[in-house]
Amino acid sequence: MNSPVVIGAGTMGLGIAMAFADAGFEVRLIDSSPDSLERAKARIARTYETAVAKGRLTRDQAERRRASIAMGGQTDYADADFVVEAVFEDLALKNRIFRTLGERCSAAAVLASNTSTLDVDAIGAGVAGPERIIGMHFWNPAHVNRALEIVRGSKTAPQTIATVVELGERLGKVPIVVGNCDGFVANRMLFKYIREAELLLEEGASVAEVDRAFVDFGFPMGPLAMLDLAGVDVGWRVRQEKQKRGGVPYRLSRLTDLLHERGRHGQKSGAGFYAYAGGRYQPISDGVVEELAAAERSLRGASKRTPDAPEILERCMWSAVNEGAFILEEGIASSAADIDAIWLYGFGFPARYGGPMGYAEAIGLPHVYEFVRERARSDPEFWRPAPLLERLAARAGSFADFKPASGVAV
Repeated sequence: MNSPVVIGAGTMGLGIAMAFADAGFEVRLIDSSPDSLERAKARIARTYETAVAKGRLTRDQAERRRASIAMGGQTDYADADFVVEAVFEDLALKNRIFRTLGERCSAAAVLASNTSTLDVDAIGAGVAGPERIIGMHFWNPAHVNRALEIVRGSKTAPQTIATVVELGERLGKVPIVVGNCDGFVANRMLFKYIREAELLLEEGASVAEVDRAFVDFGFPMGPLAMLDLAGVDVGWRVRQEKQKRGGVPYRLSRLTDLLHERGRHGQKSGAGFYAYAGGRYQPISDGVVEELAAAERSLRGASKRTPDAPEILERCMWSAVNEGAFILEEGIASSAADIDAIWLYGFGFPARYGGPMGYAEAIGLPHVYEFVRERARSDPEFWRPAPLLERLAARAGSFADFKPASGVAV
């Protein structure tokens, strides 16, 4: 690979460009907005300066990496042999970009999308050479986080998958091949996990109480601090795309929408679920979310209650595990170990518990199934038990031993 290109100079694009630079590549970061390119250039310089100040890089190393990232306009990719699109989660926009790439890039160029939720086939619809189109879902910060979901479209060639797996390893990532569906593995499970975290806020838990339950369990941060890191606006866009496709059949909290309306987009805007003072990323509880949650509770005529840490953990965790069981049986993931690896490397699931699927087995699948079944009495669409979870709980089976009829591995 001689000329990788990253399209989109936002947070994810510049992080991906840095991941290439850190691995020794000469990479081009392109964007139609000169202002976006200037901001990206400044952020990249600051990031490498910080690495030097902390002793992680020498000044020479930092300068070489910074210099290996060239900035370009929106048409500087005709000679690229590998393109990663990293614009925000808008299906129509991504499809327009891919159609242009299909026309202007060589037929041998691999075209990857850094989508975190969207259908890879729909992104590449109408593009010549669908066998070279693939999903490449990085986590934020892309130059640091080691997880990498490689999403196989219905027509993606095995050689394309193999190329991207090899590239992921060269970038220092842990590449895991997954199937194509809404949210793939990581964000399909995370959507359920976050939904419960936000409802717990509505019911009366504070932001700090929800996150503390997970930090005490062993996560580096709770789900709400993680949303602030990723960007509340990113979560809002995911929800908007779901609405375009018919929405979801269960109730979602409006808290993410309300924060977005107030410009509280997370760390990058200085406030999200938490406030961040003086450009620092130390979260401060400012009570705004609790006020919004109280107003939502009042609108629904609900009484305040205070969920404890075990309830917070179980509701978020088992909703994700139940979705993981659907994912496994559908063959979106090749194994429970792949699901666990995604959570270990992507979300910082505490390694001593082996990942969410392994942790569920350690607690006992009959317990998990009964918890899910009981919640389904009052919220049947969201908590519908996965048939695989039900079967394994009934016969003391194991996620680890289950192999989908049609896996996604190369």
